[in-house]
Amino acid sequence: MTGTSGPLESLSDDAVLVLIDLQQGFDESVWGTRNNPDAEARAESLLTRWRETDLPIVHVRHDSSEADSPLRGDQPGFAFKPETAPLEGEATFVKSVNAAFIGTGLEDWLRERDLETLVIVGLTTDHCISTSTRLAENLGFSPIVVADATATFDRTFDGEEFDAETIHRSALAQLEGEFAQIVRTDALLESV
Repeated sequence: MTGTSGPLESLSDDAVLVLIDLQQGFDESVWGTRNNPDAEARAESLLTRWRETDLPIVHVRHDSSEADSPLRGDQPGFAFKPETAPLEGEATFVKSVNAAFIGTGLEDWLRERDLETLVIVGLTTDHCISTSTRLAENLGFSPIVVADATATFDRTFDGEEFDAETIHRSALAQLEGEFAQIVRTDALLESV
């Protein structure tokens, strides 16, 4: 993945790492071709740093209502990916729509702890990452999306195919500045 936005402006000392949909079901071939195969490893490195520094961590996963989805709660794909799975005591929320804030209690959990800065990683950039980030900003939070700790899949529209990297970068471009600050893993690791 080639470059993204500039340096990290600032990181609050209570920034929440929000891991979205890092689930085994996204390894299924049904999704098609994916970009950024290192996204989980980068998310894991951030998760390790957050744990080492005792910063707040939130895990969100998707429980699909679609009959054939590998992300259904009764399917093996609902499980967290092992490298980014929550430890006992880490906050975990389950969503059934794209936004991590709808029907989950996440907003209340953040507000009860007076947490505003959200560092967002996970899958997929153009769906749940984008939707959750937009809603977070609209709710008054300060989202930071980690470009190289997110990923997506190829998409087709109106008979035209778009590769995953183009979709990923386009989703980030739509978020940058208006809805979120876009950074890379290295910049965050230097700031924590």
